[in-house]
Amino acid sequence: MKILKSTLPNTSILKPDEKTFDYIDSFESVFIDTNDDITSTKIGKSFFMSGPKWVDTLFAFRNKLVGLFGLKTSGTMTDRQKMLDNFKGEKGEQIGLFKVLDKTTDEIILGEDDKHLNFRVSLFVDQQSGDKTHKKLIISTTVKFNNWFGRLYFLPVRPFHKLIVPTMLKGIIRHVEN
Repeated sequence: MKILKSTLPNTSILKPDEKTFDYIDSFESVFIDTNDDITSTKIGKSFFMSGPKWVDTLFAFRNKLVGLFGLKTSGTMTDRQKMLDNFKGEKGEQIGLFKVLDKTTDEIILGEDDKHLNFRVSLFVDQQSGDKTHKKLIISTTVKFNNWFGRLYFLPVRPFHKLIVPTMLKGIIRHVEN
């Protein structure tokens, strides 16, 4: 599976605010949607179900560390499977640190606002021209720093982020194609 660096899609919900973000990255890959039934909701659910264990370990470490500074954490995930089973991808739903902020047929926006920074993750399904079974999934991340601590916080996060997102993209595609 080929993962490519990309740009924020022109029709993304986030595009009008592009110039206000302090950080943006995007990665894309093509997937097969044999039954033409993979929606932004299904992609959103797969986002939470397809991450590798090492990402969960990094998030657990992050939560312990940032909790000391009063930042938002994922909280306990004891009912994670129940939350996933009931996930509809509707605005306001939350799993861990990720809240559904907006949704269209082709895109779901996850994210959170905190005192140090605001982040958004766009999961954008782009229909490939001419072939309804080949689609592109573009994951874009945007960050807006609210203060110097946000910039400081993101320095060690950034290199991990560039490893995590392509890995998550591969996992989501494997999950939706099965």
